[in-house]
Amino acid sequence: MTAAAGRRAALYLRVSTAGQDPENQRLALRSFAAARGWAAIEFVDHGQSGAKERRPALDELMKAVRARQIDVVTVVKLDRLARSVHHLVGLVREFEVLGVDLVVLDQQIDTTTPSGKLLFHVLASVAEFERDLIRDRVLAGLKRAKAQGVRLGRPRAVVDVLRARAMLAEGKSLRQVAKALHVALATLARAVPRAVKARA
Repeated sequence: MTAAAGRRAALYLRVSTAGQDPENQRLALRSFAAARGWAAIEFVDHGQSGAKERRPALDELMKAVRARQIDVVTVVKLDRLARSVHHLVGLVREFEVLGVDLVVLDQQIDTTTPSGKLLFHVLASVAEFERDLIRDRVLAGLKRAKAQGVRLGRPRAVVDVLRARAMLAEGKSLRQVAKALHVALATLARAVPRAVKARA
């Protein structure tokens, strides 16, 4: 898509506290949209942290994007839109799939241009790298814990074997006993195997 006049531009503004004024963002975004001849629609989040993925105005913006009512999303800085790589990549991927461009004034990002479209691919690569790092850290941590003798996985449920045997002797079913002791049927069967075989 080209940066043609008449495009529908979503101007997204965000301030972290209710006392802050988004006027500087508004002036910059309005001026940019006007210079390109874009029809501007403003979405403003007041007192909303960028760490939150769900924000009232951002949710409305994404609703408009999905309804194909927006051609380009414009922000002053990337951190106005998202604070985490994960969230940013999710938004940018959705924009790309829906054919919506992204313009970030201060960082000179403009996906209406061929070079700007590289952002989509760069962010996707960064996100993949981040996922690989997280996976490697998790696997290394598990390996280290195992080497130190730490038992991995869910803690094993403790079964009151004497009570279980008594209840089974009273004629209660395995399912009834498991329910009464708040343990899984398989856990109970492992804890009192002889009693289970005797009832088989």
